[in-house]
Order: sequence, then C-alpha cells, then structure tokens
Amino acid sequence: MYTFLISIAVLIAGYLLYGLLMEKVFGVDKSKVTPALRMTDGVDYVPMPWPKIFLIQFLNIAGLGPIFGAIAGAMWGPSAFLWIVFGSIFGGAVHDFLSGMMSVRLDGLSLPEIIGKYLGKPVMQFMRAFTVILMILVGAVFIMGPAGILANLTPDEFNIFSWTTKLDLTFWAVIIFIYYFLATMLPIDKLIGRIYPIFSFALLFMAVAIIGAILFGGYEIPELIGNLNNQHIKGDNMPIFPMMFISIACGAISGFHATQSPLMARCLTNEKYGRRVFYGAMITEGILALIWAAAAMAFFGGVGELNRTMVDQKENAAWVVNEISNSLLGRFGAVLAILGVVAAPITSGDTAFRSARLIVADFLHVKQKRILHRLYIAAPLFLGGFILTQVDFGVIWRYMAWSNQTLATITLWAITVYLVLEHRAWIVSFIPAVFMTLVVSTYIFFSRDE
Repeated sequence: MYTFLISIAVLIAGYLLYGLLMEKVFGVDKSKVTPALRMTDGVDYVPMPWPKIFLIQFLNIAGLGPIFGAIAGAMWGPSAFLWIVFGSIFGGAVHDFLSGMMSVRLDGLSLPEIIGKYLGKPVMQFMRAFTVILMILVGAVFIMGPAGILANLTPDEFNIFSWTTKLDLTFWAVIIFIYYFLATMLPIDKLIGRIYPIFSFALLFMAVAIIGAILFGGYEIPELIGNLNNQHIKGDNMPIFPMMFISIACGAISGFHATQSPLMARCLTNEKYGRRVFYGAMITEGILALIWAAAAMAFFGGVGELNRTMVDQKENAAWVVNEISNSLLGRFGAVLAILGVVAAPITSGDTAFRSARLIVADFLHVKQKRILHRLYIAAPLFLGGFILTQVDFGVIWRYMAWSNQTLATITLWAITVYLVLEHRAWIVSFIPAVFMTLVVSTYIFFSRDE
C-alpha cells in the first residue's frame, strides 16, 4: 500500500514541480493570442473553458489504454509502478505538453505537419501516411470491439410498436459508426464538447471507487521493495525491458496523445492553461493507470494469481475489469464497467477519425468551415474504416502498441529539434527520446516470441 500511495504523491508532485519547469522550458506567454481566438471558425477552432478542455483531452488520450494496458503491465509486478510514475512525469507528460504547446504556437497544426517542420519533408510525408492509417485503424478497431461487447450485453432482439430489430454485432457496429461520423463532422463543441466531460467524470469516479474499495477492503497491494524482479508468467520470454514499456503505453507515454492534442490546441484560450490541460491530463491518466495496476495485483491475491487468471481468461483484460467492478461495486459497478469498456474506446475512436480528417485537411490545405469540405475528406476515411472492420486484426493489432510507441519516439525527436532551434533546454526531451528509441528498437527482437 505504501508504494502505491507514494507513487500517487510523486505523480502529483511531478505535475506541480516538473510541470512548472516545462512551462519555463517552453516559454509560455500569457499575452499571446491563441489560435482559438485568432482563427475561430465555429467548427474546429472553438474557444472553450480550460476545465472542459481538460476533461475532453483526458478522455481523448485515455480510452482503454490506462485500464487494459495497466492490467497487462501489472503481470510484471510492482515494477509497473515505476514505469507509470517516471514514464508519466518525464516521458508522457513532457511529450504531451510540449507537442500540444507547439501546436498552439503553430496555429493548431496537426502532428505530421509539426514533425515535418522540424524533421524534414521526407519524414513529414511518411508521417502523414503513417498517422492517417494509424488513426483509421484505431477508429475501426474501436468500432468492432465495443460493438461486440454491447451485442453480448443486450437482448437478442428489441421490440417497439410491433417493430423488431436484432441487437447483434452488426446493429451496434452501425450505431457506433453513425456516432463516429457525427462526432467527426459536427463542430467540436456540439457533440464531443457536451458528452465527453460527463464520461470523463464517470471514468474518474469509477477509478476512485475501485481504489477506495481496495484500500479499505482489506486487500494487499504488493510493495516495490523486494519485488522488482520479473514476475510475468512467461518469464524470460517476456523481459521487463522492453516488453513492459510497450504494454503500458497510455499510462506512461503514447504517441496517440500527440495526434489528439491539436484538437484541444485549437480550443485553448490562453497559453497559461497548457500545463493544466496537456501535462495535467497525462498525469491524471498516470494516476488512473496506477489505480488499475494496483487493483489488478491486489484483487486476485497477488501478482502470481493475476498472471494465472489472465492466462485462464486468455489475457482478456475486459473480463478482469468486469470482475473487479462487479465484485467491489455491485450492480453500480457493472454499469461503470460497461462505461469503462464501451464508452472509453468509443470516445477514442471518434476523435481518431476526427484527427484523421484534420491531418488530411492540413496537408491538402482545405479549410474545414464548410460542411461539404469536411464531407469530402471524411467520406474516404470512413470508407477505409469500414473496409478495415472486415479484416482479421490478429497479426496487424499485435504491432499496434509498437507503432504507437514509435510515433511517440518520433514526436520526441521533433520536440528536441524544436527546443534546440529555440535555444531551450533540449535535454528534457532528448533523454526520453533516446530511451524510447531503445525501447521500440529492442522490441522488434522479442515480439516474435509473444
């Protein structure tokens, strides 16, 4: 328990101290007029209050990553706490804050354009294709996954006024697909801006309720001292480095975050809110990951028991979430579990498609105020997403975590070049860039044995 509580305290201290240092490194200027105010278009550039932007950013970057990834990472034991804490403070939050603030300074530019500006046109062209494909793939996966869960949770049929419809996988996939299309096309404050804060509150409340039940329910959270060894059931076939550092992505550092930050960079009304939104959302996600890693280790009676449970359930983290939530929180927990494993991926999938639209619009230089301009770009993206829903993701998805961390690595190198050119303390991004380069490079040699 002490390790967990100290970890929470260190994350909060990281926000207060290292986050403040990042403000000074970047050179936040409260007097600068932000793109939200200077380029307001009522669609993507929409001024919003920072608390709402924080909640949207948090849910954009969270999804299922800090839940499922943390549960998978907990299979290595309490060493996962170290990666979540220090990865969040010195890696993920630095990555999110600086990439987000760079977007603010560059008129809300999307990630590939930012990377291309500092790493060159060939890298920019590659990143345009890589990032759009990644966004469509994320969106497609987050259609079929939640649709399958909803199909299992709902009755086979629904009757109303003598009209019957099957509530199967296809039905829910169509519903989610329609929602994604609306969230991509409509102004950001009309749909996303209204429902995301509600889901964010619910996701945070769920986590607080879970850890409260763990701390006061007599469960024992493993301590770090004496437990730093690799406790994964596959042993040497799954070494802590680099496998754990890839498995726990969104709870420590994630390239997907930098694709989402421009959405909020176009809504920020003052640079002084950047630390609260970008750095703060990442630290909050780190706390969420800590909670689920601790809950997974404690609930089943230890790391060994968690490993055996995950093997029995074929590493189905959704089952673990459902089991913990139902057991600790009862029926109310079941509702929250549904929110966690359904709403969270949906709210990452919709912004993945929206990000893809903005990325394409940026490199084609197509203004997005007119709905027809949005439709021209969104339609092919959704067609690609629909095609991908028909594909077996078995092999492709295996490398999605690696692709995500590779994106974070490239982003960190772009940030480093920016800081060098601006004569700023580039070491703050250079060290995590080197570390993540080692992680993604080394992973290739071990991934075939997963």
